[in-house]
Amino acid sequence: MKRANAAMETYTLSGDGWRRSPGETLQQVLVDLLHWCDDTQRDFDAAMGRARARHTAENSPWRTRSEGSP
Repeated sequence: MKRANAAMETYTLSGDGWRRSPGETLQQVLVDLLHWCDDTQRDFDAAMGRARARHTAENSPWRTRSEGSP
C-alpha cells in the first residue's frame, strides 16, 4: 500500500496533477500504464488478471499474519 500511495502522490504532485481528484488521478495512472504496455508490447489485461489474482490471494482469510505483505 505504501508504494501505491507514493505513486499516487507523485502523480498528484506532478504538473497538472494537483487539479485532479483521486479518481481522476487513478484513471491517469492507468491510462499511462496502458500506453506503456502498448509501447513495450506488454499485455495489460493479462497483467491486470495476475494482479487481481495476487490481490485476492493477499486478502485471503487463510493467509497468516506472519507472511506479511510484499
